[in-house]
Amino acid sequence: MLENKRVCFVIHSLLAGGMERVMSEIINYFSQTKKYQVHLVLYGIKREIFYTIADDIIVHKPNFEFDNSKRTLSTLKTIRFLRKKIKEINPIFVLSFGERWNSLVLLSLLGTSIPVFVSDRSQPDKSLGVKDDFLRKLLYPKAKGIIVQTKKALEIYQRMYNHRNFKVIGNPIRPISETEIEKENYILMVGRYIKSKQQNKLIEIFSKLNAPNWKLVLLGYDHLKQNNQSEWEKLGTDLNVSDRVLFTGKQDDVEYYYGISKIFAFTSISEGFPNVIGEAMSAGLPVVSYDCIAGPSDLISDNVNGFLIPINEDNLFVEKLQCLIDNPDIRNLFGDRAKKSIQQFELNYICKQFEEFITS
Repeated sequence: MLENKRVCFVIHSLLAGGMERVMSEIINYFSQTKKYQVHLVLYGIKREIFYTIADDIIVHKPNFEFDNSKRTLSTLKTIRFLRKKIKEINPIFVLSFGERWNSLVLLSLLGTSIPVFVSDRSQPDKSLGVKDDFLRKLLYPKAKGIIVQTKKALEIYQRMYNHRNFKVIGNPIRPISETEIEKENYILMVGRYIKSKQQNKLIEIFSKLNAPNWKLVLLGYDHLKQNNQSEWEKLGTDLNVSDRVLFTGKQDDVEYYYGISKIFAFTSISEGFPNVIGEAMSAGLPVVSYDCIAGPSDLISDNVNGFLIPINEDNLFVEKLQCLIDNPDIRNLFGDRAKKSIQQFELNYICKQFEEFITS
C-alpha cells in the first residue's frame, strides 16, 4: 500500500526560482510513478506555490507566520513544527533543498531514525557566514546522503564534509522546441540583473565587437534590492551601444527569445547549476560562458559545443564571440552538438537518478 511508502520533500519555498522548479519537477515525478504517497512540507516565510504540482501531493504548512522581528522565536517554532510534522508523516526518506535551510531540517530531526538527504543548489564554495558554515560542517555529516549538482561541487564538498555518500545529479533541463521563426542577429543573456551575473561586463565586451548589425538582448529584472538596470543603461550610453542593447525586463515567454537568437552569452561568476545555459543549448544555441564555479564546465565542452572562458579574460571572450558572429557554419555546428549533448539532462532521466539514489 502507498501508506507504507510515504516520502517527504522539504523546502522553504515553491515561488518562482531554479531550485523551486527542480523540486516541483521531482515531486511530480514521484507522484506520477504511483509508487509513493508524496508529502511536501513548505515552511519558509512565503508559502505560496508558483509551480504546478500534482493534485495528489499532500502539502503541509505551519499554522503560524514566520515573524522576522522575532526571528529566534520563529526559528525555534519552525524546528518544532518540522520535527513534529515529519515524525507524524513517518516517511521512508526526507529530501531537503537549500544550503541555508538544510541545516534547519537536519537539526529538527536529530535523534530520529528518518533518513535525510540534502542538496545545496548554489555555488559550492560560497561562504554563508560563520554561523551557517559552522552548522553545515556540524550537521551535514549526519545526513544519509548529499546530492551535488556538478563534478566541481563534488570535489569541494568531499574536502569540506566528512561524508562517504555523495551523488552528482545535474538539474533537469526542459526541452526548448525549435520554431519556424526567423532568427535575428541577437546575442542573448538570461539572468536577473544582479552584480554576480555581470551583465555590465557583457555590455563592455559587446562594445568591443565588430558587429554593427548585431544586438545584445538582456532578459531579466532588478533583484535583491540591487537597482542595476539604470546604471547599466547609462554604461551602454557611455560606450555608444545603447541603441543596440535591449533590456527586456521579466518575460514569461523565454522560449521566444531562445528561438530568435543566434548566440547565448553568459558572464556570471557565481552559479550552482546554470539552467539557462542548458535551456539555450536545448534550443540549439552555441554558448560562450565564463568557466565559473560551478556548472558551465558540466554542460559545455570547450571548442566542441561552445566556448568556456576563464573568468576575467575579457579579450578572449570578445575573440570567441567574434568567431561565432563571423562564422555561421561554426554557430550551426556548435548549436547542433549542444542540442544533442544536453539530452543527458532530460527530465525523467534526472528524476530517476534522484529516485534510485535516495531509495537504495
